[in-house]
Amino acid sequence: MAIINFGSINIDHVYQVHHFVKPGETLASTLYQQLLGGKGANQSIALAQAGADVKHVGSVCQTDASFKQTLIKHGVDCRYVKCDETPSGHAIIQVTPNGENAIVLFGGANQTITPDTVRKALLDTTSSDWVLTQNETSAIDEVLRQAKAKHLKVAFNPAPMSDSVKDLPLDCVDLLIVNETEAAAITGEDTLDEIIAYFKAHWTHAEVIITLGKAGVIMIRKNDVIKVDAYVVDAIDTTAAGDTFIGYFLSAYATHTDAKQSLKRGCAASAIAVTRQGAAQSIPSEKEVDRFLAKHHK
Repeated sequence: MAIINFGSINIDHVYQVHHFVKPGETLASTLYQQLLGGKGANQSIALAQAGADVKHVGSVCQTDASFKQTLIKHGVDCRYVKCDETPSGHAIIQVTPNGENAIVLFGGANQTITPDTVRKALLDTTSSDWVLTQNETSAIDEVLRQAKAKHLKVAFNPAPMSDSVKDLPLDCVDLLIVNETEAAAITGEDTLDEIIAYFKAHWTHAEVIITLGKAGVIMIRKNDVIKVDAYVVDAIDTTAAGDTFIGYFLSAYATHTDAKQSLKRGCAASAIAVTRQGAAQSIPSEKEVDRFLAKHHK
């Protein structure tokens, strides 16, 4: 069983700041780092760290080939990651002392995925494979349609959220993973109870996970709603927390682990990640998550 992730690969420019910069303000940062990031790359690394067989489909500029090597070193199959002359996608990230972040994103090479890219990457799939994608690359509609046509399970994390998401073939999605803001945008509802009711009524074709930050996570299925509380930790950087959750949850769930146990595993991995700075480098190893769960058994 493999998970094929059609995802972004970004160069993260991370600035530690006392507060988010305001209009007209020039603000000095206390630290600067250049790191591998992008929701796609983060989720692939989290999947690999969790023990999944993950194949990443994406693109970087040939001058940034070292970032492809970083993915490979983390155990990600990068046979479908191309290097060409298009500038790599990148993000300008401000991180405040309490761990909050603000991000400006440039798509770059992430927008060069084509329908043919999708077709080639799905040629050697089997019926037990999953496809994962986010909202930072091109050809997302093709990913959803072609994966469903091959009877593959499809997980979709529509982040960052945009109006274009509603125009996608969402009936092809088997598992939708959103935060509360994204869930509200998709459903048009305001309260969590209304959002849950909407998904129960209109998303009977799919399971839906809503991450709630410090309040934990819920999973909406045909006959029930599963709630798992977040683990209490001292967060210093929430970058990639959601990506870490997705990688660890999906790695477990795709191998038929009980849904609640898979959710707990995702929450544990995310809890560890927020105690560390950065994106990809904050994602814990499988053994670290095992130790955390043993210590915080509930």
